[in-house]
Amino acid sequence: MKESVTQGAMATPMLFPYEPDQFWQSMREMIREEVAHAQATKPAIPLYETQGLSYKPLYKIAEVCTMFHVSKPTIYDWVKHGKLKPFKVRSRVYFLWQDIQQLFPPTDGK
Repeated sequence: MKESVTQGAMATPMLFPYEPDQFWQSMREMIREEVAHAQATKPAIPLYETQGLSYKPLYKIAEVCTMFHVSKPTIYDWVKHGKLKPFKVRSRVYFLWQDIQQLFPPTDGK
């Protein structure tokens, strides 16, 4: 084990019982394992569920934007043209799941 690592003229004392190369190699391996684990457990499609309910009845504007991959002004435009009906609860705006479902294109089952 090295007692210090020289960087130019200064010597930095080592505070762990590993060689620097061995330490950084083990750190890289741990990070790769954590990233692989996070990617394996991460759902590909965002789930909009509420515990205790079979479906979530109300959605925030940000969730609707994520579902359709559009911006907030687009959602406001849909409200203006009557495609979506907003529901205010205090100062927040929500949308009903039934209204959102009607905006999805129909599937032929193919």
